[in-house]
Amino acid sequence: MESNKNYHDEQNKVNTLRMREVLDTLPLFCKQFFRGIQEYTSSRTRLAYAYDIRVFFEYMHQNNSHCKCMEIAEFPLSMLDLIKRDDIEEYLDYVTLYQKDGKEITNDERGKSRKLATLKSFYNYFFRSESIQTNPAALVPMPKRHDKEIVHLDVDEVAILLDQVEDGTKLTKNQLRYHAKTKVRDIALLTLLLGTGLRVSECVGLDVGDIDFKNNGIRIRRKGGYEAIVYFGDEVSDALHDYLEKRLSMIPLSGHEGALFLSMQNRRLSVRAVENLVKKYAQTVTTLKKITPHKLRSTYGTSLYRETGDIYLVADVLGHKDVNTTRKHYAALEDERRRKAANVVKLRENQ
Repeated sequence: MESNKNYHDEQNKVNTLRMREVLDTLPLFCKQFFRGIQEYTSSRTRLAYAYDIRVFFEYMHQNNSHCKCMEIAEFPLSMLDLIKRDDIEEYLDYVTLYQKDGKEITNDERGKSRKLATLKSFYNYFFRSESIQTNPAALVPMPKRHDKEIVHLDVDEVAILLDQVEDGTKLTKNQLRYHAKTKVRDIALLTLLLGTGLRVSECVGLDVGDIDFKNNGIRIRRKGGYEAIVYFGDEVSDALHDYLEKRLSMIPLSGHEGALFLSMQNRRLSVRAVENLVKKYAQTVTTLKKITPHKLRSTYGTSLYRETGDIYLVADVLGHKDVNTTRKHYAALEDERRRKAANVVKLRENQ
């Protein structure tokens, strides 16, 4: 059961416990790597690294002649020097499509890039400390990643979406059974996501005490663990006020008293619940776009950039540590602005 401590601290505890379980299945020297990166990575990132490294060693255990000789947990650090560039390249081809625990798992170019980035970091850590003599991961080029078009809702689609949350005319009979009970919460939640560009994890981690209506600001915990204040407009303020008025009559379960957004079971709303909620309403608005909470974040980022033209402001508001991340995502919009700029400067008055 979740205690009434900070949501993100609780998630870190969960990730830490899962991390220990995964580490028990990995070679002993892996603990040294994870201690080494602890100061500049989040618990979620380290857990993702651990899962990726486990898949890598499972593949090597099955396919590499040196690694077949002993159990994974018994691999010595010197085993890394016996793995060659070809082994890593074949592993990347394997993770494109493989079976595990009866499930089919696929990785596109982004997934493969993440897995290779994990290996590069892993090998580099031991190579730089001169614990191993070779670094085959450094020889493997990153898979070419094709930039995806930003999927976002148009202005009219945003209005239709919020109207649909309010009246629910296109919901199924089963969905309408709960709509009256969740409508005010759902309007506040989607208005907040669309009006601030918060990540869904930041949103579900909010406590009632994080809202400052005097300054129209919300204290959030960003990815990476640092705190930030995000400001919101009057539409978000009105929606939050309406929801908080209704929330006063709700009795949260023990350990969930501080949570801003509560489920029908009076627990803190989960990331998965928000994803399902967004999917439910988005399907009533558009069938051509796969709308997720992250796409609502893209919608906000797109609108903010079009209104301000300030890529640094967009990066700051969205919590991107590197403005190049923002620039990469909104490159098409920057190109659009440059095209418009071509006709702004007049060389001669029209005759």
